Formats: sequence, structure tokens, C-alpha cells
Amino acid sequence: MRTYAKPIAAVTGSLVLAAGLTACGGSTAASDEKIVTVYSADGLKGEAGDGWYDKVFADFEKKTGIKVKYVEGGSGEMVQRALREKSNTQADVIVTLPPFIQQAGSKGLLQKYTPQGADQVGGGDKASDGTWTSVVNNYFGFIHNKKELPAAPKSWEELLDGRFKNKLQYSTPGVAGDGTAVLIKAMHDFGGQEPAMEYLKKLQANNVGPSSSTSKLAPKVDKGELLVANGDVQMNFAQSKSMPNLGIWFPAKGAGRPTTFALPYAAGLVDKAPHTENGKKLLDFMLTEGAQREVSAVGGGFPARKDVKATDANAIELAKLMEGVEVFEPDWADIDKNLKTYVDAWKSATGS
Repeated sequence: MRTYAKPIAAVTGSLVLAAGLTACGGSTAASDEKIVTVYSADGLKGEAGDGWYDKVFADFEKKTGIKVKYVEGGSGEMVQRALREKSNTQADVIVTLPPFIQQAGSKGLLQKYTPQGADQVGGGDKASDGTWTSVVNNYFGFIHNKKELPAAPKSWEELLDGRFKNKLQYSTPGVAGDGTAVLIKAMHDFGGQEPAMEYLKKLQANNVGPSSSTSKLAPKVDKGELLVANGDVQMNFAQSKSMPNLGIWFPAKGAGRPTTFALPYAAGLVDKAPHTENGKKLLDFMLTEGAQREVSAVGGGFPARKDVKATDANAIELAKLMEGVEVFEPDWADIDKNLKTYVDAWKSATGS
């Protein structure tokens, strides 16, 4: 493990476009269209059109004339949709959180493409086989309502308290990337699958129930309908600009140090994409220095490129937020291989 202490960069993005899809089928006419379709996990599009995607997609269309069609959902949901459409591919680019980007690769949904600027992305933040590259770095976290719960809980164990009954919710493992992250962090912090499931079984007494989208939990926390929910640093930091009651925190095991792990937005070019060349251009554009500098300033995230050092106000605030938090590295190969086993264990433990 390592302790995150050095300044980090953040970014905000903007613009998401409607999701009317056409069955292009990769024809010559389709390949000539000035369109690129993106399937993405939620978090990078602003609630008010002021997110990183909003800004980057608008700039991309202005520069290239290529219109972005945007479809949003949970990470697992987007991979499953692309998988169902494999015989009639609709998406050109897919952006999901781990372990779902690895899942997309293992299911043959991605084609190899190394975007310009990917040489500045760390080895752990891109696929060794060239099928995906992180475009925005990020970390798993939790949120609390600062008004009704001024002091964030410090530990997992605190969440078992009766005051959190029907005031706590986390998104569904196996469907949402951040929901799956709950399992990953719990297994790490509690020392394995069995003790993690024992804990999550107890926590179920306070859990409101499933949610396919993590982003939908933040408004509930901000309004006080929930006291605590899961999330991720980039999305929740961006949301906190319009939801002032959101506070970000990281659970610890007992009296230990709070922990988290990197949960980047990773992008890949879809195999047999109807607009492959346009998809390549968009991936290149998202990794340009200009777009990367806006990751913190606009999107509240962390640049994927190592050579982009953000110093804006968001970057400084994000660096402070991460001080003293231990960042561990999950075994993504194991998680990709055994994800169904872990999700099934969670379903059994919680009765979900």
C-alpha cells in the first residue's frame, strides 16, 4: 500500500448528447457519417451540462465536425448492452470503470488501438494488450450528508449503528462500477471474501436496497433522504458544486487508516465499431493535453496523463482530500476472473 499525499490534478467536463441510435452495421455510408457513439459509465457528464464530457465533446465537435451521441448507464450495464449488440454493433467507444473494462476486453468487445498521448499514461492505467486506456483517473469513496451528519463516519463498523437504518444505500455490485468497488474494498479491508460477506450481511439491515446507478444516490444524500452512500471522488466532487451538503470520506477497518483504490474511467475502441475512425479521433482528443488539463478544473477528477500537472483550485482541494489515505492496488486479473463468484456470494449473503 502507499499513502497518497502529493498534490493531484482534477478536472471537470461538459456536454452530453441524446441517445438516439441508428443501426449502422459498419457500412461505407455509416463510416462516412460525422457521428461517434459513446457508451459510458455515469459521472463525467455534468448535471447542468457543465461536466468534463460536456466540455470535451463540444470542443471535439467544433474541431472535427463529428457529433457525439452519448448513452449512459452503470459500467456493467454498458458492457452488457454492447455484448447484446455484438452482432449489430452500435457503439464506437466504451468508457467504464474497472473491472468492467477488463470484462469488455475478455469478452472480445474491444479492438486494439493506442491513442495519441497514451505513452504518458501509467502502465497500470492501460491494458497491456492495447485495448483500453484510462482517460480520467479517479478513486473510490463514500459520501455523507454534512448538514445532518457533520462528522463523517470513520469506520465500516460505525455504519452498522441503528441510526443508519434506511439511511444508507450503495449501488448494486455487478451492475454499477462503484457498487462493485464496495465489494473490492470490503474484501481488501476485511481480509478476504468470507469476512467481507459476513460484514455486508450485517450491513444489509441498514441498507435501503439496490440501485443500478451510483450517481442517483448523491441527490438523496444531499437532501438528507440518505445519510451515507457510496460513490467515487471525481463524480461526487463534481456533484458537490451544486449539492453543498455532500462530503467525501473513506471507511477504515476498525481503528486503522482509511483506504481506497484507483477507479479510473477507462476507454476502449469497440470491435467492429460502425465509425471506427471517428472513435479513434475521439480517444485521441480525450488524451490531448488541453482536455487533460480540464479534468480537474472542469470535471473534478485526476488527469490520466503523468505529464499534466494541474494546479487549479480543484486540484489543490482534491490533493488535500486524499492526504493520509492509503491507496491499494486490487488484483484486477483475479477480479475479472472471479467477479461472478464474488457477486453471487454477495447476493447470497445479503439476500439480494
